Amino acid sequence: MYLTPLQTLAMILAVALGTQLTRWLPFLLFPEGKAVPKTVTYLGKLLPAAAMGLLVVYCLRNVPLTAAPHGIPEAAAILAVVLLHRWKGNVLLSIAGGTALYMVLVQAVFVGM
Repeated sequence: MYLTPLQTLAMILAVALGTQLTRWLPFLLFPEGKAVPKTVTYLGKLLPAAAMGLLVVYCLRNVPLTAAPHGIPEAAAILAVVLLHRWKGNVLLSIAGGTALYMVLVQAVFVGM
């Protein structure tokens, strides 16, 4: 798809405006010294856990429990993430460790299942 120089400029300006708006809007809506609304505080506490739950459900939606390997690599990776996070409390280590274990399991242990 070919864009004219004017279309390219318009697209760049729209993206720049959208980026700046998302950067400035929280400071404009919630200035320093003004109390944050209770709804926003509630959502700030609720949404991270809800997003994580949504990601877990999305990642596990197509895991075949009735066919080999019966979800064993996924369950082992989830367990590894939980244990690593309980042990070290480091999100990046937990995610990387669970991902590495899962990749080893599906590419070396449960090959061809």
